[in-house]
Amino acid sequence: MITPEQCRAARALLKMGQDELATRTDLSSVTIRKFENQTGPLKQATINLIQLTLEAAGIEFIPENGGGVGVRLKK
Repeated sequence: MITPEQCRAARALLKMGQDELATRTDLSSVTIRKFENQTGPLKQATINLIQLTLEAAGIEFIPENGGGVGVRLKK
């Protein structure tokens, strides 16, 4: 599962705003903001959808490996 910080970093790498991510996931901008600002719980399926959408756009999520989680662009 991705973290809110990874989501923000992924969008920054892609130069993608919250509204564009909302459109691509067919979610509301409020839902994206809620996740990134940690202001309310989201269903696991919603978080998975956000992750899959960002991965399809060219992001690779790096899991905890002793140095913390991360994000990078796929080659």
